Amino acid sequence: MYLRKVDGPRAVTLADGTVLTRGDLPPRETRRWVASRKLVVVRAVESGLLTLREALERYGLSEEEFTSWAEAVRRHGAPALKVTSLQKFRQN
Repeated sequence: MYLRKVDGPRAVTLADGTVLTRGDLPPRETRRWVASRKLVVVRAVESGLLTLREALERYGLSEEEFTSWAEAVRRHGAPALKVTSLQKFRQN
């Protein structure tokens, strides 16, 4: 079995006890960002599975876009990442 060399950990344990691996990350070519995919990327960066720079490059995201996802999760939890919930959680 061949394992490709990667910088950083291959798996991390999240605060809730679940294990997040690089295999759980969305594909590099992801263009349709549903809430569950956004959440996986945010959790991967926050837990150290990916660096912010890796995530931005891998998925072609802007720092502002990623930061808005992370802030929404921090303030309101995972449901805030749903596009249909944007107005509900938007701060005026």
